[in-house]
Amino acid sequence: MNLRITLAVAGRVLTQVRRDHRTLAMLLVVPCVLMSLLWWMFDELPGGLFDRFGPALLAMFPFIVMFLVTSVTTLRERSSGTLERLLTMPMGKLDFLLGYALAFGVLAALQSALAVTVSVGLLGLDVQGPVWLLGVVAIVDAVLGTALGLLVSAFATTEFQAVQFMPAFVLPQILLCGLFVPREAMPGVLEAISNLLPLSYAVDAMQELTGAADQGEIWRSVAVVACFGLAALALGAATLRRRTP
Repeated sequence: MNLRITLAVAGRVLTQVRRDHRTLAMLLVVPCVLMSLLWWMFDELPGGLFDRFGPALLAMFPFIVMFLVTSVTTLRERSSGTLERLLTMPMGKLDFLLGYALAFGVLAALQSALAVTVSVGLLGLDVQGPVWLLGVVAIVDAVLGTALGLLVSAFATTEFQAVQFMPAFVLPQILLCGLFVPREAMPGVLEAISNLLPLSYAVDAMQELTGAADQGEIWRSVAVVACFGLAALALGAATLRRRTP
């Protein structure tokens, strides 16, 4: 790993995204719009439903958006031959992936800061723990989406195939993360599967912040999500191909 090369890759990616206004809007605006839509749906219903579902979805929206954008963008780099040209330089696959992860991590921080500000400051999401910790959890969730997007891009040959990985990698996690049914109330097999999925721990951390706010439990869940992200980056480096056949 070469830090200078990694930073150069990250700078190039950030420059590309800054010039792509549609992608930038999707990254920064869409999660805020979705949280606002959720608040509007639940605003006149009793039972504090926004406070119940809001934290979990605040974890999911950045995760999903970063997964889609990263998987498609990385595949585009490979299919256009850009990755092949880059790897002819003194740069390893890990430098490339870490550069992408760093660039999208910066974007994830901006995205999460905006989403948390809108959710807590404007929409009144009730948070028992520190608001900054809510932002940390949202950033880690978004970086996890980035890492998984980088991983699945290695197995796709077209942008459409990259999007097709979403039902396999994302939707099962949404169903089993505890949003609809508490994980401990699921059948034993489903609970065991849920315990192996990173989004379950991201949702646990968010829900803990709006409940008992046990920071020890929150940091444990964050550490698990971070480990999943690092494992995905390592697998991505091992499976990344120079170009699409």
